[in-house]
Amino acid sequence: MRILVLGGTIFLGRHIVEAALARRHEITLFHRGRHGLELFPSVSRILGDRAESLDALRNLRWDVIVDTSGYVPRVVDLSAEGLRDCADLYVFISSVSVYADQATPGANEDRALAPLGDASDEAVTEDNYGALKALCEDRVASRWPDRCLLIRPGLIVGPDDPTDRFTYWPVRYAEGGEVLAPGEPERPVQFIDVRDLAEWLVRCCEDRTTGVYNAVGPAHGVSFGELVSACEQCSNARTATTWVSEGFLHENHVEPWRDLPLWLPRDSEFAGLDGVDGTKAWQAGLTTRSVTATVGDTMAWAGAGRCGSARPVGMSREREAELLRRWHDQRHSEVR
Repeated sequence: MRILVLGGTIFLGRHIVEAALARRHEITLFHRGRHGLELFPSVSRILGDRAESLDALRNLRWDVIVDTSGYVPRVVDLSAEGLRDCADLYVFISSVSVYADQATPGANEDRALAPLGDASDEAVTEDNYGALKALCEDRVASRWPDRCLLIRPGLIVGPDDPTDRFTYWPVRYAEGGEVLAPGEPERPVQFIDVRDLAEWLVRCCEDRTTGVYNAVGPAHGVSFGELVSACEQCSNARTATTWVSEGFLHENHVEPWRDLPLWLPRDSEFAGLDGVDGTKAWQAGLTTRSVTATVGDTMAWAGAGRCGSARPVGMSREREAELLRRWHDQRHSEVR
């Protein structure tokens, strides 16, 4: 099978290429050349900017196009329209953030999508990211009716993750000591290992799967406490976990996700993103490895220095220690 990947050198795109090559498919990368030029020396690559011109691709032919780098409707429409005769299937990576209601768990693929008033606004922000992705989906579906696969992943995690949104926890437990954990250990969390997503996507390409799918996991469900246990199990350091109430965190101005990744308070407008319904994808063959496997591999990757020393999210060790001191002082005063 011949696959054109728009992107293909960063995180998910990279793992899609690796999964496709492992199954002996022929890959062409189209990207700007800013990242990953050292990757995949045997793979054909065409350098260019999809936002400016697709002329280098128009007279070529593939079986499948995989779009891992579409965020703005105008740009996605250029490829969806300009490459309509270049392949049989168009795969677009969207997001569970497309849903208008992200506070209520149980969103399936039929839940209403987020509206966007001005599609010409191409500045992608936290506020309009989901709505822009929804419009991108619309552009693909309108150009490739019955020939497109729209995948809505939840939080994508694992080796090569540049965001640190999940990596914070394996790295923190690898460092050892007392670790501050948010809320209750029973709270559910959702994420999808990038390798599981990539391998399933390639199988979908082989089967010419079409439609819309929430790609979330783990399929059996997992709690924050189980994630913490996996981190403790994989760490060689001595650790102790202290669960701190959401009320205390709010009082001390601890920000969900930015200070404590994966923490979504019960009253958050995004609380439902820990309970998206992935039944359709699971029935279509999406499988997920164990939480311990994902944590262990992420910890090994980060520990090998591939993650960089600067963490884009997560509180400093100094602030964590200060919060833990306040928490213990408060608890001590309550029992006196």
